[in-house]
Amino acid sequence: MLRKSNATSKTGTAAALRWFASTTTTTTSGAETKPLFNKILIANRGEIAIRVMRTAKRLGVKTVAVFSEADRDAQHVKMADEAYLIGPAASAESYLRMDKIIQVAQRSGAQAIHPGYGFLSENAAFADAVTKAGMVFIGPPAQAIIDMGSKSESKKIMEAAGVPCVPGYHGAEQDPAHLKDQADAMGYPVLIKAVKGGGGKGMRIVQNEAEFYEMLESSKREATKSFGDDTVLVEKYIIRPRHVEVQVFADTLGNAVYLFERDCSVQRRHQKVLEEAPAPHLSPELRADLGAKAVAAAKAVNYVGAGTVEFILDTSTNQFYFMEMNTRLQVEHPITEMITNTDLVEWQLQVASGNRVPKVQDELAIDGWAFEARIYAENPDNNFLPDTGPLRHLSFPQASNVVRVETGVQQGDTVSVHYDPMISKLVVKGSDRTEALRVLRKALGEFEVVGLNTNIEFLKRLSSHPEFISGDVETGFIPKFYNDLFPAPTATSPFTLAHASLVLFSSLLPSTTTSAADPWNASPLGGFRLNSASGSTRTFRFLENNKEVRVDVTAGKQATGTYDVYVTDVNGLRTEFRGARVLQFDAADGGMIVADVGDRRVKGRVVKDGEKVHVFSEGTKITLQLAADPAAVVSGSNVAAGSVKTPMPCKISSLSVTAGDTVTKGQNLIILEAMKMEHVIKSPKDGVIKRVHYKVGDIVAEGKVLVSFEEE
Repeated sequence: MLRKSNATSKTGTAAALRWFASTTTTTTSGAETKPLFNKILIANRGEIAIRVMRTAKRLGVKTVAVFSEADRDAQHVKMADEAYLIGPAASAESYLRMDKIIQVAQRSGAQAIHPGYGFLSENAAFADAVTKAGMVFIGPPAQAIIDMGSKSESKKIMEAAGVPCVPGYHGAEQDPAHLKDQADAMGYPVLIKAVKGGGGKGMRIVQNEAEFYEMLESSKREATKSFGDDTVLVEKYIIRPRHVEVQVFADTLGNAVYLFERDCSVQRRHQKVLEEAPAPHLSPELRADLGAKAVAAAKAVNYVGAGTVEFILDTSTNQFYFMEMNTRLQVEHPITEMITNTDLVEWQLQVASGNRVPKVQDELAIDGWAFEARIYAENPDNNFLPDTGPLRHLSFPQASNVVRVETGVQQGDTVSVHYDPMISKLVVKGSDRTEALRVLRKALGEFEVVGLNTNIEFLKRLSSHPEFISGDVETGFIPKFYNDLFPAPTATSPFTLAHASLVLFSSLLPSTTTSAADPWNASPLGGFRLNSASGSTRTFRFLENNKEVRVDVTAGKQATGTYDVYVTDVNGLRTEFRGARVLQFDAADGGMIVADVGDRRVKGRVVKDGEKVHVFSEGTKITLQLAADPAAVVSGSNVAAGSVKTPMPCKISSLSVTAGDTVTKGQNLIILEAMKMEHVIKSPKDGVIKRVHYKVGDIVAEGKVLVSFEEE
């Protein structure tokens, strides 16, 4: 079970007792300061595990990692002082195994456990088990998790504490007919939410009475899989809401503060994708009221540690309503750190050690503006469905005091079907919102990912949209401006095609062996002779909308390092770039090239991945499809006729049809599960099912035929 360890033979309980019995120090103000833990276990993986380790190492606290078989070579395993294998890839058999995690903590001598976010972070039973095992749970008391873990019970507590709540049904009666009666009485649209939900799981918007039962069933099914509880509540759905949340922090000494708010309104599939702090267009009075209500919410449940109180803000009235409280550190916590100049993980360790919150309310102030963009392995053009696969090429923006990149992966790692598809978080800061947006857009342009689909180009369009720039955000922002955010594809410029072809041509030229006296040996091209293929011509064919674009590249006969490039588009129009000069080419650096093409000097990287060529230049990414030969040019769709295919790697969760069934267009066929989210596959036409190719529980790759239809 042991991966690597410097563990002692002492039990975790004994270590914890030694820690509690250690002497305290006294500050100049007279307040006693207890020492931090010597060693903590992080019950998580990926970027959040690394985030916690980074602060722990700075503070001299040793760290213990746990990992599944799929994460043997993960970055958090390499970074930890000790690491232990706890089970197979499936999280239910590894990262959700409370017993194994506590055993490892005891074995390693850890005095406390940090849950990160997700997995067991909001599991009251886990918090209680950690405490009973003689260790400290770096989070709130179990009862606070219980109180805030139920959306219905938490709303009752909030109402009693004077925190406004959205009108709705939060009762225990779960009969579908009763729930529908409540929805009918409120008026549509309504929102169905799992009472133990989070991250959009178990949440469904019901637009009209006719779809209520279908949405209810789907919500309950997803809630059962995600939380083991299908209890739901029904609330009135606010048409143009903003999602504004407040970071709170409380200690065991009675102190509670708020570290201002974050706006998380821009979402897809009810999950956040771009957050900012502070929230735009809030008056000082509204900001103070939000903060005061958030602190009241925390105090109502005797909260301790880091928490986030989430509110729905009605854009038409500026009235806000309690939505839920996340009893953990949030994914987007870095933007709060940026604008308050704090380290919230350090705060967690201080408070869990028995110390007061490092700053009281009048010591906290907003400094600048910050954004966080979540970089996901997903396909925005296919309803943001998650993607999996190897990170064949990965390059991050340069970190600085205004740019943070939080990640748990590096080039060569694989984004697995078993876990969340987030590749990294990009966190930036500016003196104001305009400057922070400028830093964000520049940093997004420096991201380079090859091997799977990402949302980076979508984030560039989103952060450049005039309405987003103005701060006019709401949770329906993406569908409202869908046409702007998902423009129709345009033809690739001849300039870009010439750029890519120069790299392809250069990478095909042979290397030469040089002596130390050879002047070419000092060239940035190493032993690569740009004129070694003088006069040779190569032709590259690309596909644009299933039509061929041809690029001919000829090495110059007279001037070293020059090329003539001829681009012929799908309509036969020819563009010439005579005397293009390659000034630098580095194949070892992923095809980095500096060249003069026409009247422009271009610097960028071109990465070939199979038959795709990815061009990164001037803050943009363009993907070209190579046609290996004329026979590769096809017309029409490549989707098999009379079949339904998987839109992503997934697990078969439920089958609604069998061979011989007659179905109608739009009828549910199969329910898939990917990245812990449920996806319904509907029939594309009327017809008869010929064959169902997989059974419930099967893991299926992307692009596989799920259902075949009888020929008409």
